[in-house]
Amino acid sequence: MAKNSLIRYFTGSFSELRKVTWPTKNQAIRLTAIVLGFCLFMALVIGVVDGVFNAGYKYILTLS
Repeated sequence: MAKNSLIRYFTGSFSELRKVTWPTKNQAIRLTAIVLGFCLFMALVIGVVDGVFNAGYKYILTLS
């Protein structure tokens, strides 16, 4: 019974994959560039916020 349900799972998965509308090459490149740009932007924002907090922490330590 477990083997039969496993076969049904994979058969159903492959039939669903045939229904997927895959992006074109240009869409995939454009969406990848958007994701990478967003990741770089967020890395920059987090780096700046971290730098500000680090400077504030060091300033507080010098006061004590």
